[in-house]
Amino acid sequence: MIYELRTYETIPGRLPALNDRFANHTVGFFKRHGIHVVGFWTEEVGTSNQLVYMLGFDSLADREKKWTAFQSDPDWNRVRAESEVDGPINARVHNRLLRPTNYSPMQ
Repeated sequence: MIYELRTYETIPGRLPALNDRFANHTVGFFKRHGIHVVGFWTEEVGTSNQLVYMLGFDSLADREKKWTAFQSDPDWNRVRAESEVDGPINARVHNRLLRPTNYSPMQ
């Protein structure tokens, strides 16, 4: 199992639009494409314009297959375009691929 930790830095004032897109659309598309969601977080103390989330995949090949299917989904691309009609939502996206250690409870 590998985990992908993603941080989306939004354009100031656009975090509500990103949260809306995830809650009402993206999570459903992840489900459609078999992408396992570990969780979503915003910071209680710290940077206020970020969404952090983690996904789980069986392998790097599994990740590649599922991300490719998700990103090429015409329904997803339509929703994404509609959500950015007032301008882009994200300023930057950071992602890290993590493999649990042999002593991690998340193996």
